[in-house]
Amino acid sequence: MTTDSLLTDLARALDPSVDHQDALRGRLAGAAESEGVLDVAYRTLDSPVGLLLVAATVRGVVRLAYPAEDHARVLQTLADRVSPRVLRAPARLDPVAYELDEYFAGRRRDFDVDLDWRLTAGFRRLVLHELAGIGYGRTATYAAVALRAGNPRAVRAVGSACATNPLPLLVPCHRVVRSDGGLGGYLGGLDAKKMLLSLEAG
Repeated sequence: MTTDSLLTDLARALDPSVDHQDALRGRLAGAAESEGVLDVAYRTLDSPVGLLLVAATVRGVVRLAYPAEDHARVLQTLADRVSPRVLRAPARLDPVAYELDEYFAGRRRDFDVDLDWRLTAGFRRLVLHELAGIGYGRTATYAAVALRAGNPRAVRAVGSACATNPLPLLVPCHRVVRSDGGLGGYLGGLDAKKMLLSLEAG
């Protein structure tokens, strides 16, 4: 290392305008990815429905979480159920962040990112796959989704699948409503559900 490069590094280290934590995280994420030890990458992003946490594996987006879900707990669950090698690596999530920005701006109706379904199984997974058939700007009742999933009496199970959806927004459980016209529940909160339905209604 030359004296000039040493002085440059020292000046950069002392520069108060540089976020050294972000720079360090970026270097760690890059090193982990190049070594093949970054199993779950995550980032947060601002949105009209609050600060969202998005996490992905090499298969695709594995988790999207609202603030009410407690991001620290969500990250711990990912470490327990997917891999302990979880690291903040925003660049890995750029494609989904871009699509979400487009969605909230009213310029996107469908998401094109790959999804990792490993956090749901059985009838719940079947229900979530059915939700893709509810088009942008439309809604379906819990009963109608149960019928489409092949079990007309499983209305409560449909509600449970929506309440535990690991991929809200990307898998549109906000489009499922009650037969009496009520909104039903929503893991992001009823204000978020109203906002999303209003956005899609144009």
